[in-house]
Amino acid sequence: MQYHTLPHTSLDVSKICLGTMTYGQQNTEADAHEQLSCALDMGVNFIDTAEMYAVPPTPETQGLTEKYIGTWLNKSGKRDKVIIATKIAGPRGVPYIRENMSLDRRNVRQAVEDSLTRLQTDYIDLYQVHWPQRHVNSFGQLNYKHQDENSGVSMLDTLDALTELVREGKVRYIGVSNETPWGVMNYLRLAEKHSLSKIVSIQNPYNLLNRSFEVGLSEISHQEGVELLAYSPLAFGVLSGKYLDGARPEGARCTRWERFARYFTPQGQAATREYIQLAKEFSIDPSQMALAYVNTRPFVASNIIGATTMEQLKSNIESIDVELPEELLNRIEEIGSVYSNPCP
Repeated sequence: MQYHTLPHTSLDVSKICLGTMTYGQQNTEADAHEQLSCALDMGVNFIDTAEMYAVPPTPETQGLTEKYIGTWLNKSGKRDKVIIATKIAGPRGVPYIRENMSLDRRNVRQAVEDSLTRLQTDYIDLYQVHWPQRHVNSFGQLNYKHQDENSGVSMLDTLDALTELVREGKVRYIGVSNETPWGVMNYLRLAEKHSLSKIVSIQNPYNLLNRSFEVGLSEISHQEGVELLAYSPLAFGVLSGKYLDGARPEGARCTRWERFARYFTPQGQAATREYIQLAKEFSIDPSQMALAYVNTRPFVASNIIGATTMEQLKSNIESIDVELPEELLNRIEEIGSVYSNPCP
Protein backbone atom coordinates (compact mmCIF):
# COMPACT_ATOMS: atom_id res chain seq x y z
CA MET A 1 0.00 0.00 0.00
CA GLN A 2 1.04 3.58 -0.57
CA TYR A 3 0.31 6.39 1.89
CA HIS A 4 -0.06 10.12 1.51
CA THR A 5 -0.17 12.93 4.06
CA LEU A 6 -3.28 15.00 3.45
CA PRO A 7 -2.03 18.61 3.18
CA HIS A 8 -2.70 20.84 6.19
CA THR A 9 -3.25 17.75 8.39
CA SER A 10 -1.37 15.06 10.28
CA LEU A 11 -3.42 12.36 8.54
CA ASP A 12 -1.36 9.77 6.64
CA VAL A 13 -4.08 8.17 4.53
CA SER A 14 -3.78 5.10 2.34
CA LYS A 15 -4.01 5.93 -1.36
CA ILE A 16 -6.87 3.44 -1.51
CA CYS A 17 -9.82 4.37 0.69
CA LEU A 18 -12.56 1.89 1.55
CA GLY A 19 -15.98 3.18 0.52
CA THR A 20 -18.80 1.63 2.51
CA MET A 21 -22.14 2.81 1.13
CA THR A 22 -23.26 -0.74 0.30
CA TYR A 23 -23.21 -1.77 3.97
CA GLY A 24 -26.80 -2.19 5.09
CA GLN A 25 -28.21 -2.57 1.57
CA GLN A 26 -26.15 -4.90 -0.64
CA ASN A 27 -23.87 -6.05 2.18
CA THR A 28 -24.82 -7.47 5.57
CA GLU A 29 -23.17 -6.58 8.86
CA ALA A 30 -21.08 -9.76 8.63
CA ASP A 31 -20.03 -8.81 5.09
CA ALA A 32 -19.06 -5.35 6.29
CA HIS A 33 -16.91 -6.73 9.10
CA GLU A 34 -15.17 -9.12 6.71
CA GLN A 35 -14.45 -6.33 4.24
CA LEU A 36 -13.16 -3.97 6.92
CA SER A 37 -10.81 -6.58 8.36
CA CYS A 38 -9.54 -7.61 4.93
CA ALA A 39 -8.94 -4.02 3.83
CA LEU A 40 -7.00 -3.27 7.00
CA ASP A 41 -4.89 -6.39 6.52
CA MET A 42 -4.12 -5.22 2.97
CA GLY A 43 -2.88 -1.85 4.21
CA VAL A 44 -6.00 0.30 3.85
CA ASN A 45 -6.29 2.64 6.84
CA PHE A 46 -8.84 5.10 5.44
CA ILE A 47 -12.60 4.43 5.67
CA ASP A 48 -15.25 6.68 4.15
CA THR A 49 -18.91 6.69 5.12
CA ALA A 50 -21.85 9.06 5.64
CA GLU A 51 -24.85 9.48 7.88
CA MET A 52 -27.10 9.04 4.83
CA TYR A 53 -25.79 5.57 3.94
CA ALA A 54 -26.72 2.85 2.94
CA VAL A 55 -27.30 3.67 -0.73
CA PRO A 56 -29.80 3.83 -2.33
CA PRO A 57 -30.96 5.90 0.64
CA THR A 58 -34.12 4.89 2.46
CA PRO A 59 -35.52 5.70 5.90
CA GLU A 60 -35.14 2.04 6.87
CA THR A 61 -31.42 1.77 6.04
CA GLN A 62 -30.29 5.27 7.01
CA GLY A 63 -27.38 5.07 9.46
CA LEU A 64 -26.84 1.34 9.07
CA THR A 65 -23.45 1.79 7.37
CA GLU A 66 -22.04 3.83 10.25
CA LYS A 67 -23.59 1.38 12.70
CA TYR A 68 -21.88 -1.60 11.07
CA ILE A 69 -18.53 0.21 11.08
CA GLY A 70 -19.10 1.02 14.74
CA THR A 71 -19.74 -2.59 15.72
CA TRP A 72 -16.57 -3.59 13.84
CA LEU A 73 -14.54 -0.91 15.63
CA ASN A 74 -15.88 -2.10 18.98
CA LYS A 75 -15.30 -5.77 18.18
CA SER A 76 -11.85 -5.37 16.64
CA GLY A 77 -10.42 -2.70 18.91
CA LYS A 78 -8.79 -1.12 15.83
CA ARG A 79 -10.01 2.48 16.23
CA ASP A 80 -6.46 3.79 16.53
CA LYS A 81 -5.45 1.94 13.34
CA VAL A 82 -7.94 3.62 11.01
CA ILE A 83 -8.86 7.08 9.80
CA ILE A 84 -12.63 7.57 9.71
CA ALA A 85 -14.30 10.04 7.36
CA THR A 86 -18.03 10.63 7.43
CA LYS A 87 -20.46 13.27 6.17
CA ILE A 88 -23.45 15.35 7.15
CA ALA A 89 -26.30 15.25 4.65
CA GLY A 90 -27.38 18.55 3.15
CA PRO A 91 -30.96 19.70 2.71
CA ARG A 92 -33.13 18.16 0.01
CA GLY A 93 -33.61 14.50 -0.74
CA VAL A 94 -33.42 12.91 2.72
CA PRO A 95 -35.90 14.78 4.95
CA TYR A 96 -36.38 11.74 7.17
CA ILE A 97 -32.93 12.08 8.78
CA ARG A 98 -33.81 15.20 10.81
CA GLU A 99 -36.71 17.60 10.95
CA ASN A 100 -36.09 20.86 9.06
CA MET A 101 -32.73 19.71 7.74
CA SER A 102 -30.13 22.32 6.86
CA LEU A 103 -26.45 22.94 7.51
CA ASP A 104 -27.01 25.22 10.49
CA ARG A 105 -25.46 24.83 13.95
CA ARG A 106 -28.29 22.71 15.34
CA ASN A 107 -28.20 20.20 12.49
CA VAL A 108 -24.41 20.05 12.32
CA ARG A 109 -24.15 19.29 16.03
CA GLN A 110 -26.96 16.74 16.01
CA ALA A 111 -25.50 15.00 12.96
CA VAL A 112 -22.06 14.70 14.54
CA GLU A 113 -23.45 13.41 17.83
CA ASP A 114 -25.54 10.79 16.03
CA SER A 115 -22.60 9.68 13.88
CA LEU A 116 -20.33 9.40 16.91
CA THR A 117 -22.92 7.20 18.61
CA ARG A 118 -23.35 4.91 15.61
CA LEU A 119 -19.60 4.70 15.00
CA GLN A 120 -18.95 4.00 18.69
CA THR A 121 -16.12 6.52 18.82
CA ASP A 122 -15.55 9.87 20.50
CA TYR A 123 -13.97 11.64 17.51
CA ILE A 124 -14.20 11.75 13.73
CA ASP A 125 -10.98 12.23 11.78
CA LEU A 126 -12.50 13.95 8.75
CA TYR A 127 -16.00 15.41 8.77
CA GLN A 128 -17.43 16.45 5.41
CA VAL A 129 -20.42 18.38 4.10
CA HIS A 130 -22.02 15.80 1.80
CA TRP A 131 -23.49 18.42 -0.56
CA PRO A 132 -23.99 22.18 -0.28
CA GLN A 133 -26.84 24.08 1.30
CA ARG A 134 -27.30 25.97 -1.95
CA HIS A 135 -28.43 24.45 -5.24
CA VAL A 136 -25.44 23.41 -7.36
CA ASN A 137 -24.77 21.16 -10.32
CA SER A 138 -24.02 17.79 -8.80
CA PHE A 139 -24.82 14.11 -9.31
CA GLY A 140 -24.64 14.47 -13.09
CA GLN A 141 -26.30 17.84 -13.63
CA LEU A 142 -24.74 20.28 -16.08
CA ASN A 143 -24.77 24.03 -16.80
CA TYR A 144 -25.11 26.35 -13.82
CA LYS A 145 -28.52 28.00 -13.54
CA HIS A 146 -28.83 31.08 -11.39
CA GLN A 147 -31.36 30.68 -8.60
CA ASP A 148 -32.35 33.31 -6.09
CA GLU A 149 -32.54 31.44 -2.83
CA ASN A 150 -32.25 32.44 0.79
CA SER A 151 -32.23 29.47 3.12
CA GLY A 152 -31.21 31.61 6.06
CA VAL A 153 -28.07 29.49 6.44
CA SER A 154 -24.85 30.85 4.99
CA MET A 155 -21.58 29.05 4.29
CA LEU A 156 -20.13 31.09 7.16
CA ASP A 157 -22.80 29.69 9.51
CA THR A 158 -21.88 26.14 8.47
CA LEU A 159 -18.15 26.73 8.75
CA ASP A 160 -18.54 28.34 12.16
CA ALA A 161 -20.56 25.34 13.40
CA LEU A 162 -17.97 22.88 12.06
CA THR A 163 -15.12 24.87 13.62
CA GLU A 164 -16.85 24.71 16.99
CA LEU A 165 -16.76 20.91 16.81
CA VAL A 166 -13.09 20.92 15.84
CA ARG A 167 -12.28 23.09 18.86
CA GLU A 168 -14.20 20.68 21.08
CA GLY A 169 -12.22 17.71 19.73
CA LYS A 170 -15.21 15.87 18.33
CA VAL A 171 -13.85 16.42 14.81
CA ARG A 172 -10.18 16.64 13.79
CA TYR A 173 -10.48 18.08 10.28
CA ILE A 174 -13.23 19.17 7.92
CA GLY A 175 -13.86 18.77 4.20
CA VAL A 176 -16.51 19.17 1.53
CA SER A 177 -18.12 16.94 -1.08
CA ASN A 178 -19.93 17.54 -4.37
CA GLU A 179 -18.60 21.11 -4.34
CA THR A 180 -17.72 23.61 -7.03
CA PRO A 181 -14.60 25.75 -7.50
CA TRP A 182 -16.50 28.78 -6.21
CA GLY A 183 -17.66 26.88 -3.15
CA VAL A 184 -14.19 25.60 -2.27
CA MET A 185 -12.57 29.01 -2.66
CA ASN A 186 -15.33 30.68 -0.66
CA TYR A 187 -14.82 28.25 2.23
CA LEU A 188 -11.09 28.98 2.13
CA ARG A 189 -11.68 32.75 2.05
CA LEU A 190 -14.12 32.61 4.96
CA ALA A 191 -11.76 30.48 7.05
CA GLU A 192 -8.93 32.97 6.57
CA LYS A 193 -11.07 36.05 7.13
CA HIS A 194 -12.77 34.78 10.29
CA SER A 195 -9.98 32.57 11.74
CA LEU A 196 -12.04 29.40 11.33
CA SER A 197 -11.08 25.83 10.42
CA LYS A 198 -9.82 25.33 6.89
CA ILE A 199 -11.33 22.65 4.69
CA VAL A 200 -8.64 20.10 3.84
CA SER A 201 -10.27 17.90 1.20
CA ILE A 202 -12.94 17.70 -1.46
CA GLN A 203 -14.77 14.48 -2.27
CA ASN A 204 -16.12 14.61 -5.82
CA PRO A 205 -16.64 12.04 -8.59
CA TYR A 206 -13.63 11.28 -10.77
CA ASN A 207 -13.16 8.51 -13.31
CA LEU A 208 -12.36 7.91 -16.97
CA LEU A 209 -15.91 8.91 -17.95
CA ASN A 210 -16.01 12.00 -15.75
CA ARG A 211 -12.84 14.06 -15.53
CA SER A 212 -14.65 17.34 -14.91
CA PHE A 213 -12.63 17.81 -11.70
CA GLU A 214 -9.67 18.67 -13.91
CA VAL A 215 -11.38 21.72 -15.41
CA GLY A 216 -11.33 24.02 -12.38
CA LEU A 217 -10.89 22.13 -9.15
CA SER A 218 -7.56 20.46 -9.93
CA GLU A 219 -5.83 23.85 -9.98
CA ILE A 220 -7.25 24.59 -6.55
CA SER A 221 -5.91 21.24 -5.33
CA HIS A 222 -2.47 22.20 -6.61
CA GLN A 223 -2.41 25.82 -5.46
CA GLU A 224 -4.31 25.51 -2.16
CA GLY A 225 -3.56 21.94 -1.11
CA VAL A 226 -7.21 20.91 -0.98
CA GLU A 227 -6.87 17.50 -2.60
CA LEU A 228 -9.39 15.12 -4.08
CA LEU A 229 -10.92 12.09 -2.44
CA ALA A 230 -12.14 10.53 -5.67
CA TYR A 231 -15.46 8.73 -5.51
CA SER A 232 -17.06 6.52 -8.19
CA PRO A 233 -13.65 5.68 -9.73
CA LEU A 234 -15.29 2.78 -11.60
CA ALA A 235 -18.37 4.81 -12.58
CA PHE A 236 -20.81 2.57 -10.67
CA GLY A 237 -18.94 -0.46 -12.04
CA VAL A 238 -19.54 0.56 -15.66
CA LEU A 239 -15.80 0.73 -16.38
CA SER A 240 -15.48 -2.97 -15.55
CA GLY A 241 -17.33 -3.60 -18.81
CA LYS A 242 -19.95 -5.80 -17.18
CA TYR A 243 -22.85 -3.62 -18.39
CA LEU A 244 -21.78 -3.28 -22.03
CA ASP A 245 -24.27 -4.07 -24.81
CA GLY A 246 -27.19 -3.92 -22.44
CA ALA A 247 -25.92 -6.65 -20.10
CA ARG A 248 -27.37 -6.55 -16.60
CA PRO A 249 -25.66 -9.10 -14.33
CA GLU A 250 -27.91 -10.54 -11.67
CA GLY A 251 -27.58 -8.76 -8.34
CA ALA A 252 -25.39 -5.93 -9.67
CA ARG A 253 -26.18 -2.43 -8.44
CA CYS A 254 -27.20 -0.99 -11.80
CA THR A 255 -29.33 -4.06 -12.44
CA ARG A 256 -31.20 -3.72 -9.18
CA TRP A 257 -31.70 0.05 -9.20
CA GLU A 258 -32.47 2.02 -12.35
CA ARG A 259 -31.62 5.28 -10.57
CA PHE A 260 -27.93 4.60 -11.24
CA ALA A 261 -28.13 5.65 -14.89
CA ARG A 262 -25.53 8.41 -14.86
CA TYR A 263 -22.87 6.48 -16.78
CA PHE A 264 -25.14 4.89 -19.39
CA THR A 265 -25.29 7.72 -21.92
CA PRO A 266 -24.58 6.70 -25.54
CA GLN A 267 -21.27 8.57 -25.45
CA GLY A 268 -20.41 7.02 -22.12
CA GLN A 269 -21.05 3.54 -23.41
CA ALA A 270 -18.99 4.22 -26.54
CA ALA A 271 -16.10 5.51 -24.45
CA THR A 272 -16.37 2.53 -22.10
CA ARG A 273 -16.10 0.16 -25.04
CA GLU A 274 -12.87 1.90 -26.11
CA TYR A 275 -11.38 1.69 -22.62
CA ILE A 276 -12.28 -1.99 -22.26
CA GLN A 277 -10.64 -2.77 -25.60
CA LEU A 278 -7.55 -0.81 -24.57
CA ALA A 279 -7.25 -2.79 -21.34
CA LYS A 280 -7.51 -6.03 -23.30
CA GLU A 281 -4.75 -4.92 -25.68
CA PHE A 282 -2.42 -4.42 -22.74
CA SER A 283 -3.64 -7.55 -20.89
CA ILE A 284 -4.80 -5.52 -17.89
CA ASP A 285 -8.03 -6.04 -16.00
CA PRO A 286 -10.32 -3.16 -17.07
CA SER A 287 -11.33 -2.30 -13.52
CA GLN A 288 -7.75 -2.24 -12.35
CA MET A 289 -6.75 -0.06 -15.30
CA ALA A 290 -9.48 2.45 -14.48
CA LEU A 291 -8.51 2.51 -10.81
CA ALA A 292 -4.79 2.68 -11.52
CA TYR A 293 -5.39 5.71 -13.72
CA VAL A 294 -7.09 7.53 -10.84
CA ASN A 295 -4.24 6.48 -8.54
CA THR A 296 -1.71 8.25 -10.77
CA ARG A 297 -3.38 11.67 -10.78
CA PRO A 298 -1.31 14.25 -8.82
CA PHE A 299 -4.39 15.95 -7.32
CA VAL A 300 -5.84 12.71 -5.90
CA ALA A 301 -5.12 12.20 -2.21
CA SER A 302 -7.03 8.92 -2.03
CA ASN A 303 -9.12 6.75 -4.33
CA ILE A 304 -12.41 5.62 -2.77
CA ILE A 305 -13.16 2.10 -3.93
CA GLY A 306 -16.22 0.03 -3.08
CA ALA A 307 -17.17 -3.60 -3.52
CA THR A 308 -19.96 -6.01 -2.81
CA THR A 309 -17.84 -9.18 -2.96
CA MET A 310 -14.50 -10.06 -1.43
CA GLU A 311 -13.12 -10.84 -4.87
CA GLN A 312 -13.97 -7.34 -6.06
CA LEU A 313 -12.56 -5.81 -2.90
CA LYS A 314 -9.19 -7.51 -3.18
CA SER A 315 -8.87 -6.77 -6.88
CA ASN A 316 -9.72 -3.11 -6.35
CA ILE A 317 -7.20 -2.71 -3.52
CA GLU A 318 -4.53 -4.47 -5.56
CA SER A 319 -4.88 -1.79 -8.24
CA ILE A 320 -2.38 0.21 -6.17
CA ASP A 321 0.33 -2.13 -7.47
CA VAL A 322 -0.65 -1.77 -11.14
CA GLU A 323 1.72 0.43 -13.14
CA LEU A 324 0.36 1.79 -16.39
CA PRO A 325 2.93 2.07 -19.20
CA GLU A 326 3.40 5.42 -20.91
CA GLU A 327 1.95 4.13 -24.17
CA LEU A 328 -1.25 3.08 -22.44
CA LEU A 329 -1.54 6.44 -20.65
CA ASN A 330 -1.14 8.21 -23.99
CA ARG A 331 -3.89 6.05 -25.48
CA ILE A 332 -6.17 6.93 -22.56
CA GLU A 333 -5.64 10.61 -23.34
CA GLU A 334 -6.45 9.99 -27.00
CA ILE A 335 -9.73 8.31 -26.08
CA GLY A 336 -10.45 11.07 -23.60
CA SER A 337 -10.02 13.73 -26.26
CA VAL A 338 -12.56 11.99 -28.49
CA TYR A 339 -15.03 11.33 -25.68
CA SER A 340 -14.52 14.38 -23.46
CA ASN A 341 -16.37 13.96 -20.17
CA PRO A 342 -19.25 11.95 -21.62
CA CYS A 343 -20.81 11.42 -18.18
CA PRO A 344 -20.23 14.51 -15.96
